[in-house]
Amino acid sequence: MKTIPDTATTRILIVGDVMLDRYWFGEVSRISPEAPVPVVKVERTEERPGGAANVARNCAALGARVTLLSVVGADEAGHSLAQLLGNSGIECGLHEDATLSTTVKLRVIGRQQQLLRIDFENAPDHEVLQAKLADFESRLANCDVVILSDYGKGGLAHITEMISLARTAGKQVLVDPKGEDYARYAGATLLTPNRSEFRAVAGRWKDDAELAQKADRLRRELQLEALLVTRSEEGMTLFSDAGTTHEPALAREVYDVSGAGDTVIATLAVMLGSGLALSQAMRQANLAAGVVVGKLGTATCSLEELKQVN
Repeated sequence: MKTIPDTATTRILIVGDVMLDRYWFGEVSRISPEAPVPVVKVERTEERPGGAANVARNCAALGARVTLLSVVGADEAGHSLAQLLGNSGIECGLHEDATLSTTVKLRVIGRQQQLLRIDFENAPDHEVLQAKLADFESRLANCDVVILSDYGKGGLAHITEMISLARTAGKQVLVDPKGEDYARYAGATLLTPNRSEFRAVAGRWKDDAELAQKADRLRRELQLEALLVTRSEEGMTLFSDAGTTHEPALAREVYDVSGAGDTVIATLAVMLGSGLALSQAMRQANLAAGVVVGKLGTATCSLEELKQVN
């Protein structure tokens, strides 16, 4: 049996909060005389798509045809982001909001360790979001799977309506959630919270049996087909009507977990859109996550890399 399906014709529509990840790499050789902080002599800089844009990049790296809808500022960071995405072969509908600063996360790296992160962000205008909703509705027919990537930056104010439109159109909807109000995700096909995000909504659990009870209760309340809880070193667990499926974490050196959740939901979507069953798609998502945590910063797992670890 072929483990990885043909992904070349799979069409993924992604909506969510995008950001530009900037990295300043340098050497640390002394402590500042002004304050007890390291002095970083910056030697090179790098820019990568972040947030929903990183999800899109991960889908594209797996060979899928990707469309990304989001809101950016009419600024230099927004233009940089559009160019980076275009270079990755991603079709973009980036609605510009003149009142918005494109979200930028600036990370200062010294000796391969993140020393500091500085965030620049504000919320988008309501009218721009309304235009994005109309754009979403017009593109639904030309996709196989929808990903809604919520980073809590305000770009998914109409998420409940988006889920309803996509489900009415017969599309699978995968949501990477944020915050404690999960009612807005009701009716989605699958939610992918990490361990701490799920704990904030469902409360603590003492063992796997109690975790399963809490997961199934949330699934019923929100009318979800499935719930995937990513559990860091404990692997990931899928809860659905078919029961509980668990994939252990892969024993490899963890370099950086930032963006691993993006890789998980991207791989799930591409594999589901390419015909794999949910449990098979989850296995591939776990393998892909194992690849990206071995890389520094927001990264992708290519189709070739995924084949190598199968």
